[in-house]
Amino acid sequence: MAARNLEKVASIDAQLRLLAPGKVSEDDKLVEYDALLLDRFLDILQDLHGEDIRETVQECYELSAEYEGNHDPTKLEELGNVLTSLDPGDSIVVTKAFSNMLNLGNLAEEVQIAYRRRVKLKRRNFADESSALTESDIEETLKRLVVQLKKSPEEVFDALKNQTLDLVLTAHPTQSVRRSLLQKHARIRNCLTQLYAKDITPDDKQELDEALQREIQAAFRTDEIRRTPPTPQDEMRAGMSYFHETIWKGVPKFLRRVDTALKNIGINERVPYNAPLIQFSSWMGGDRDGNPRVTPEVTRDVCLLARMMAANLYFSQIEDLMFELSMWRCNDELRARTEELHRSSRKEYAKHYIEFWKKISPNEPYRVILGDVRDKLYGTRERARQFLASGTSDIPEDATFTNVEQFLEPLELCYRSLCACGDRPIADGSLLDFLRQVSTFGLSLVRLDIRQESDRHTDVLDAITKHLNIGSYKEWSEERRQEWLLSELRGKRPLFGPDLPKTEEIADVLDTFHVIAELPADNFGAYIISMATAPSDVLAVELLQRECHVKLPLRVVPLFEKLADLEAAPAAVARLFSIDWYRNRINGKQEVMIGYSDSGKDAGRLSAAWQLYKAQEELVKVAKQYGIKLTMFHGRGGTVGRGGGPTHLAILSQPPETIHGSLRVTVQGEVIEQSFGEEHLCFRTLQRFTAATLEHGMHPPVSPKPEWRALLDEMGVIATKEYRSIVFQEPRFVEYFRLATPELEYGRMNIGSRPSKRKPSGGIESLRAIPWIFAWTQTRFHLPVWLGFGAAFKHVIKNDIKNLHMLQEMYNKWPFFRVTIDLIEMVFAKGDPGIAALYDKLLVSEELWSFGERLRANYEETKRLLLQVAGHKEILEGDPYLKQRLRLRDAYITTLNVCQAYTLKRIRDPNYHVKLRPHLSKEYMEMESNKPAAELVKLNPTSEYAPGLEDTLILTMKGIAAGMQNTG
Repeated sequence: MAARNLEKVASIDAQLRLLAPGKVSEDDKLVEYDALLLDRFLDILQDLHGEDIRETVQECYELSAEYEGNHDPTKLEELGNVLTSLDPGDSIVVTKAFSNMLNLGNLAEEVQIAYRRRVKLKRRNFADESSALTESDIEETLKRLVVQLKKSPEEVFDALKNQTLDLVLTAHPTQSVRRSLLQKHARIRNCLTQLYAKDITPDDKQELDEALQREIQAAFRTDEIRRTPPTPQDEMRAGMSYFHETIWKGVPKFLRRVDTALKNIGINERVPYNAPLIQFSSWMGGDRDGNPRVTPEVTRDVCLLARMMAANLYFSQIEDLMFELSMWRCNDELRARTEELHRSSRKEYAKHYIEFWKKISPNEPYRVILGDVRDKLYGTRERARQFLASGTSDIPEDATFTNVEQFLEPLELCYRSLCACGDRPIADGSLLDFLRQVSTFGLSLVRLDIRQESDRHTDVLDAITKHLNIGSYKEWSEERRQEWLLSELRGKRPLFGPDLPKTEEIADVLDTFHVIAELPADNFGAYIISMATAPSDVLAVELLQRECHVKLPLRVVPLFEKLADLEAAPAAVARLFSIDWYRNRINGKQEVMIGYSDSGKDAGRLSAAWQLYKAQEELVKVAKQYGIKLTMFHGRGGTVGRGGGPTHLAILSQPPETIHGSLRVTVQGEVIEQSFGEEHLCFRTLQRFTAATLEHGMHPPVSPKPEWRALLDEMGVIATKEYRSIVFQEPRFVEYFRLATPELEYGRMNIGSRPSKRKPSGGIESLRAIPWIFAWTQTRFHLPVWLGFGAAFKHVIKNDIKNLHMLQEMYNKWPFFRVTIDLIEMVFAKGDPGIAALYDKLLVSEELWSFGERLRANYEETKRLLLQVAGHKEILEGDPYLKQRLRLRDAYITTLNVCQAYTLKRIRDPNYHVKLRPHLSKEYMEMESNKPAAELVKLNPTSEYAPGLEDTLILTMKGIAAGMQNTG
């Protein structure tokens, strides 16, 4: 049989070409890249584990490819038989092989996308820019605003330098790839890009080929599974590594591109270095909502660590700058400062530096000034390091920078002096880049947001009112609460002393405020209250900040997530603005956060998206009424089910006037890697966000017509009803969900530091939005994303056929509706009910089979109606590139799905027996040991399942997550 197989398919290369026959365009090298990486990988697999394993992998791939061709379920069974007959060690090797091949496929795609982008930039051809999955180039956007939309260059420059974009990195537990692997993947990407460069010599090629092989093997030989859950500090360090690797240098590089784009529309000024174009914040170590592992101590660690990292990054650049600024001409102001510094400096030598040991002479004035900056940076870094290590420091505060103004002042002095002496081109070199870094990152690298649930604050206030014998805050009405909070806020007396009786929870909340009070104010961003519903939730935090002596109180941001909370949000915010004390406190600015994932879990995607749209419109109206500038903070997840999708379109589909040049967005989990994993990705991310924010402000999208609104309102009601009737009211839904998906096993992946449930018991309500989406993505059924759409379409079209034409008009003319539909279409392109049916057949009890069939019929009907509305004959006809990429990926994912379904069967059903065939995998070390792949099984000695099953399962989860490219 093996021989026949090898005749049938000489290499997987031929299979790939069968799956994606024609090139999509002349710059399409995807199949070539894919085949190269795969051939390399299979050779390595054969070298390490022998020919039998390679043949098994090819056989599985062929069966999957045949299934993808005709969707014949018997192929899945054949595949299941091959996979279940493997012994534990082989099973891990095969699963690992497919998981690796999918990662390599993703890398080939990224290289292809970057290649196409370069070709387009060279030709200056942006013809397919209207397609939903591309992004806007900053130069294109500026030109379009001036040429097509008749804005003056000055207007554009003015809008640009006043806009603020704040990207908030959150440690959501969805980055399922380990950092050790991410770094190897980056090197594979670089090798592949260089191999196809034009001017490559034969020797280069040979060396690159060796490097490629080495990195592919290193990735395959690395354990993909995290053996322990990360701590919040680990998550923070992982998040911060992107600053070292790409963001730190990426920001000044991007701002130079903005300068160039401005020059090309006739503005001969640069973006001022202190214009707040881009800022970064973080939730890592600050987000305590439902994560008991984020303690006040963690928050302190994370802030000090970030300060140390920032000082270190500046310190590593300051000597280069000293070398560069060797000029002697300077203005009088700088000369006077130089002489003063030279006089007061007592040290003749500074041997703890690498360069410039000797005291610098005053005839190199810039170096004298920067030498003093270097001393202070050294002090800043060491002081943070000592505080982190032991809680105290012997470095006096005046030997450090305590705020960013002190740091900018000497640099600005150098800049002014260079310009005054006719050396502006020199000033606009590295010094300008450095100034821009200081303006963007400050002394704290990122600003940490604190997030806490509103109930936790209520508990603290309840303890205080009981201690003061004035009643129970918990039982008071909203009016009474507000009245008391305001009288305390207007008064001066302290509310409680050290004798307040505290539970652990209460101490935790108060200690967090004490940490905020103790650390420098520039460490922190916003204080976010999740599950906020009333003005008293916001006032409570204001009062606690004052009681704990926070000198510069953080801005307080209510977060509205559930559907009902979103509906009530505008009224709640209006009540808050009507309080005089509060209006005086906020100085005309308020931020409100809206959550995408919980609203989707609560009511389904359609109603959630429409409600978020309407809530934003209403909130903006309320803010206008009170003369307050509102910033919307979007809590989007990575997946469509949690509000994800292409950035550029997501921004342009927001309601008019809701962005107004200030936008905060969360960048979550695996999206951080997709956005900042490499220099060109970082550049593209900053460009997308900046361009789309500018365009939204200067050329707002159309407002929906009243009849479109009415139709969507009607559809929203039907969609929510359908969604809830299945998810919340169907008595056996939870049972079906737990059987038909790997939800119960999800916690074993050790992805994040946060528990996957808010409360240990309880049904769907208490499940975090991330595992809820993750589980349905694994089985390729994506239920939470599409459920409800079909019923809504069907209802309005049945009522009146004219509605179909209206829906088609909405799709063509209204960006919000189009984006919503396009994203659902993309999910259908990744879905496969045949795979979901296999899970049902193997894992779900027979009396629930009909329920699964009903859901799959609903899926097919929803897909049919969706295509009708979009006016497409088949899924993704408007995006041939994405279609090709998904087709190439599907065969790998199918193998992993079948393997996962059968592995779950073996884990859950003790009576399910399989007949194992003899062990296949040859290990390299077979000469010495006689139990080769058994080594792999030993990596997880504590598993409660049969040997190898847990690892096989986790590897399938990671592989499918990589293949779907959105975990949660």
